[in-house]
Amino acid sequence: MAESTNTEIDLSQYPHINKGLAGIVAFSSTKSFIDGEKGELIYAGYDIDTLAENASFEEVCFLLWNDRLPNQEELDGLNTKLQNNRELPEPVLNYIKSTSKNAEPMAVLRTAVSMLGDFHEVQTDDDKEFRLNQAISITAKIPTVIAAFDRARNGKNIVAPLDEKSTAYNFLYMLNDEEPGEKAEQTMNLCLILHAEHGMNASTFTNRAICSTESDMYSSVTGAIGALKGPLHGGANQQVMNMLMDIEEKDADPVEYVHGRLERKEKIMGFGHRVYKTMDPRARILRGMSKELSEETGHENLYEWSEAILKTMKDEKDIDPNVDFFSATVYYSMGIKPDLYTCIFAMSRVSGWTGHYIEQAENNRLVRPRAMYVGEKNKDWVPVENR
Repeated sequence: MAESTNTEIDLSQYPHINKGLAGIVAFSSTKSFIDGEKGELIYAGYDIDTLAENASFEEVCFLLWNDRLPNQEELDGLNTKLQNNRELPEPVLNYIKSTSKNAEPMAVLRTAVSMLGDFHEVQTDDDKEFRLNQAISITAKIPTVIAAFDRARNGKNIVAPLDEKSTAYNFLYMLNDEEPGEKAEQTMNLCLILHAEHGMNASTFTNRAICSTESDMYSSVTGAIGALKGPLHGGANQQVMNMLMDIEEKDADPVEYVHGRLERKEKIMGFGHRVYKTMDPRARILRGMSKELSEETGHENLYEWSEAILKTMKDEKDIDPNVDFFSATVYYSMGIKPDLYTCIFAMSRVSGWTGHYIEQAENNRLVRPRAMYVGEKNKDWVPVENR
């Protein structure tokens, strides 16, 4: 019987082989630009610092969907459409009420968004208008899903969305059943802006790959939520908060705690980035917000520990924090449960996902990369009774 043979890999057939697609350009896009060396992030031409200082999340949504900022009439129109699309269909609301109270919030969000696809309007002749309406509907409903599940799992009444006010205001109102203060609304608005878009990350790539098959926007966003759910992507901010709570529970010194984890070869979540070689500009903005909020809410210890961890990681590993590191403390200081952090990330990033979907659909080509085969070839068949 002839033996199986291993053949050498002809690398000329695989001109671009990078683990994790590092450095591989898969798409062209107008949605965002990242300069990892400078620590620069741009949304459709606007620096993130400019948007953080001046914009509303709704303006950023319009920007990512249209590649320009809205005038007042357009912004008013978008706000009205978002406000009018916040309510959930009854079957989706019933699912949220009846599903396991111990379910992961991101799993519930993923399922609910998939269900929403059953209730969208029939497509019109104008493809762009149809896609924009889908983007508005999904973006408007995700905050309602998150708030409704959090209240349902805690045995509280579900708060119906308002048909007025900003996305940030409405979410906090539905989550807490009370009107948020101006500072809380501003903070949430800023967090939504900072997480809205970030190049060709894992969830955005997933979203565009699904879109490239000419599947619908709900399928693409559902897939993106699944990708974001992982701890190496959107789930990192929850892991950061778990680390800080572990330090508090053990009454540990944060520097010694980090040294111990490093000695055990354990990952310190919230540090390092596949793109940035310096501090993530979003982390820099959130750092200042974290200090201010922690002082206001009596969580100074969390900020102080975060700074100690930051210095230790810089001294020991020469790596900087990413957006997840300080966002954890910001959300906690606002009274938001850690297992909702990734959902809030999705609530923001849906604006970027849907912007990329629109862009992909307008100039589509099926995403079909290759895989390098490293297995054996020409193996002999062995009858089942002889295996």
